[in-house]
Amino acid sequence: MNLPGWLEVIIRSLSILIVLFILTKIRGKKQISQLSLFEYIIGITIGDISAETSVGVKSNFFYGVSSLLVWTVIPLIISFSTLKNKKVREVLEGKATVVIKDGKIQEDTLNKEKYSIDNIMELLRQKNAFNIADVEFAVLEPSGDLSVLMKKESQPLTPKDIQMKVPSEKEPQTVIMEGKILDEPLGLTGYNRAWLEAELQKLNVALDNIVVGQIDSYGKLTVDIFDDKIQIPKSQERALLLATIKKCQADMELFTLATESKEAQQMYKKNAERLAHMIKRVEYLLNE
Repeated sequence: MNLPGWLEVIIRSLSILIVLFILTKIRGKKQISQLSLFEYIIGITIGDISAETSVGVKSNFFYGVSSLLVWTVIPLIISFSTLKNKKVREVLEGKATVVIKDGKIQEDTLNKEKYSIDNIMELLRQKNAFNIADVEFAVLEPSGDLSVLMKKESQPLTPKDIQMKVPSEKEPQTVIMEGKILDEPLGLTGYNRAWLEAELQKLNVALDNIVVGQIDSYGKLTVDIFDDKIQIPKSQERALLLATIKKCQADMELFTLATESKEAQQMYKKNAERLAHMIKRVEYLLNE
């Protein structure tokens, strides 16, 4: 039975798609890096088909277009199917696998995924995890990337760990660009031109010499100037404020020792403790 040429091309394209998928699945996640299985297959195949269609080698233009349609439509259908069905998604795209659990490498899983110890160590180093014993578990994603959760004692200390409340961070606003003040983002910060000009005077920087100026969520102005040889002085306001608070706290402790009144001693001691507690909470902000 003789099939039309275009139909034969479509059948062959579907067959190649299935074969390439199986071969790629056998090769494992390591071969696809950051691409999904079908992105990897489609990328190399569409390039070859497009090149052959363009130069017209052993084919005609209509056959090439028919094949390209197959390689375009089928992945769209598969993509839609994976969104709707979890089992289909696991079969076609793969699923995450645990390769390290409680600081111990799962050798059987590594062999199944065709990864060596060196491969996993390289991926761990990319996540700043140099000691396997510090890893609670590591998951090899379908994309070939490695997700790592460090053990609790090996995780960086956060304000939440010490029950410290910190203000939420907001997006820095660019208020100066190439020597011009941007009024709209400046208004979003709650400051005005007068305040901005006063801050520039403190930094001793001319407006027309600024490439970019930004205000962070704490109201701090930072600038990048055209002439990099000029050293911009750091603002001392926060340091002076911190020093003043510490002086007040020291004065309270001194007054506690100097007075003979029990009531005054208790008052000074109580307020000195309050100031000491406040200093611990805001010191990291004022030291920036």
